[in-house]
Amino acid sequence: MAVKLGGEDDDGGEVSEINVTPFIDVMLVLLIIFMVAAPLSTVDVPVDLPTSNAPPQERPDEPVYLTIQEDLSLSLGEAEVAREQLASRLDALTERNRDERIFLRADGSVPYSDIMEVMNALRSAGYLKIGLVGLEDPARSEAAAAGPAARPAPSGTEQ
Repeated sequence: MAVKLGGEDDDGGEVSEINVTPFIDVMLVLLIIFMVAAPLSTVDVPVDLPTSNAPPQERPDEPVYLTIQEDLSLSLGEAEVAREQLASRLDALTERNRDERIFLRADGSVPYSDIMEVMNALRSAGYLKIGLVGLEDPARSEAAAAGPAARPAPSGTEQ
């Protein structure tokens, strides 16, 4: 003989189990929506990047260095050159090859505006491939590779 205790009714009682099927359905629909929308939300900035499978370009035997010295005088290679003669001297040095890269070096104390004037002079002469030359600081490059935790604290900020 079976006895029913507590008066549990199947019609009006609370269900203690959670039905997860609608939750799974909603999550799958959201997953599909986000998978479709994610590529559309990325910002496309047009950048002309070289292909990685291209062979490296040969370095020139004698690179053309243009130096801006502290007194704003120009030197092409080892010889000084006046700003008015820059285009003709570059043409003679590069044999009118406008595709040759010009390496621009400048003293650290030269103002940015003067560097831009020289770059504009190169551009007006037809030399559009300009490389900026700088010195590499091995201590800084090692610190940057090690991460922010390895960098020394700036002086004067310790308490």
